[in-house]
Amino acid sequence: MAVQFFDVKTREKVDVDEANIAKTKYERTTKSGSVQVRYALRGTLADGRKVTKFVSKDVWDSMDVPEE
Repeated sequence: MAVQFFDVKTREKVDVDEANIAKTKYERTTKSGSVQVRYALRGTLADGRKVTKFVSKDVWDSMDVPEE
């Protein structure tokens, strides 16, 4: 199953095969001290560039890809 990403360099949508996708979490501490977590999918294009797509936790959990 391919996932659609937006390629910022070429300004077009690209499909990345699931074999070239990894999931990752971005965590940061806010000013008030709480931790904010954002879930993302990272795809690798044919020329080696990385593309990122932020997704909901439900989509992130449902993806059966390795975590970075």
